[in-house]
Amino acid sequence: MSILARFKDIMAANFNALLDKVEDPEKMIDQYLRNLNSDLGKVKSETAAIIAEERRAKREYDANQEEIAKLEQYAIKALEAGNEADARKFLERKAAAAANAESLHKAWQIAAANAERMRQLHDKLVSDISELEKRRSMLKAKWSVAKTQQRINQITSSVTDSGRSLAAFERMEDKINRELDKAEALADLNAGAADDIEELKAKYDTPSGASIDDELAALKARIQGKEQA
Repeated sequence: MSILARFKDIMAANFNALLDKVEDPEKMIDQYLRNLNSDLGKVKSETAAIIAEERRAKREYDANQEEIAKLEQYAIKALEAGNEADARKFLERKAAAAANAESLHKAWQIAAANAERMRQLHDKLVSDISELEKRRSMLKAKWSVAKTQQRINQITSSVTDSGRSLAAFERMEDKINRELDKAEALADLNAGAADDIEELKAKYDTPSGASIDDELAALKARIQGKEQA
């Protein structure tokens, strides 16, 4: 009966809930079916033993009924032969056999009920295994699709992260460009201020090299001045 209890517990388990709890459902599906097939072997063996017990109980009951019928026939023959004492002995043996008939019949009924129960359990297990075998391919295909979707989700997440990195890179590039523009503008301003000062200095500086004409005119003026004096 321990095998029956184990069988009931196994078949009562939620197959899909089991898949949710394991790391590799594909391997667990195969292991689950291996366990069921192993249990099927045990159920077959137990079913065969119980069916054999049912057949043995029926043979004993049938033999008892045949014995009762034979004893009654012998009693009739004894009476027909005028041997009442022999007929009495046959009837006494028949009564003893009839007393066992009820218990033998009850034992057979119990054995027959147990055999039928085991047949039903065996047939259900065979049917369930067959159904799970059909579902195995479907479940493995679904698991493959799920793993592919997970990889796609991971790639999508990575691309999203890359997009954020690219945006950050572009922000840094824009900042660098702004700083460069500011530096160049400041350089232009500094350069412009220096040029204005130099021009102002040149306005007041004495030329380092006067032209020949200017120097000649100055000499003439000096000479003329001396002559007038």
